[in-house]
Amino acid sequence: MNRYSMTTEITAQKAAQIAGISYFMIFVIGMGGTALTLDRLIVKGDAATTIHNIMAQESLFRMGIACWSVVIVFDTLTTWALYYTLKPVDKSISLLAASFRLVFVAIFAYSFVGYFSVLELLSGASYLKAIETPLLHAQAMLYINAHEYAMHLSFIFFGLHVFFLGYLVLKSGYIPKFIGILLIVASCGYLINSSGNFLSQEYANSKIAFIIFVAVPAIVSELSLTLWLMIKGSKASHYQPI
Repeated sequence: MNRYSMTTEITAQKAAQIAGISYFMIFVIGMGGTALTLDRLIVKGDAATTIHNIMAQESLFRMGIACWSVVIVFDTLTTWALYYTLKPVDKSISLLAASFRLVFVAIFAYSFVGYFSVLELLSGASYLKAIETPLLHAQAMLYINAHEYAMHLSFIFFGLHVFFLGYLVLKSGYIPKFIGILLIVASCGYLINSSGNFLSQEYANSKIAFIIFVAVPAIVSELSLTLWLMIKGSKASHYQPI
């Protein structure tokens, strides 16, 4: 093996390790940070409680936005690392998978812009005194709800990313095939959940549906891939030169 081939092979292995570590950080900060911040403040379907919580604990609301901002950075890093990890399997499909995830990241990131508008509306700024309080609160809830719908839209692209990610894992020959199968199942769950939220208000209000179609499949499949990348990815000997 010439020097160039050895260098690119090591780069692919390091990319796998980077992908694993950054994916793990998404789990830790995304799930842990949200559970301790935004999930404690935003009560779906209860505008009065939500507004009261945000006004009473503004710093916690800001911390939640900060946590997701860090997640977005790690998500971008994960996209880059997964592309180089799976590029030897199929360059075109790896690029397609990365493209879908980048669209997801862009929409997901933009969805949080509305949260800053919520803070502004509830800030008590002098120029807002001409607007009645109930109207300000209603507008704030509209921004919060818009964020949720933007998230559902973004996860359509994420679901497509996970599908092609599963395909690449199955085709790789060095990543366990059961992870690829789990990823494809999870991708269907993401697509079903997003579509359900757009098409049915009854579905949108169902927490059980979210757990069945998204939470369980996503955690099992993506965490399995994350652990493989962290533990085995950097030691895999099947990479071909990029």
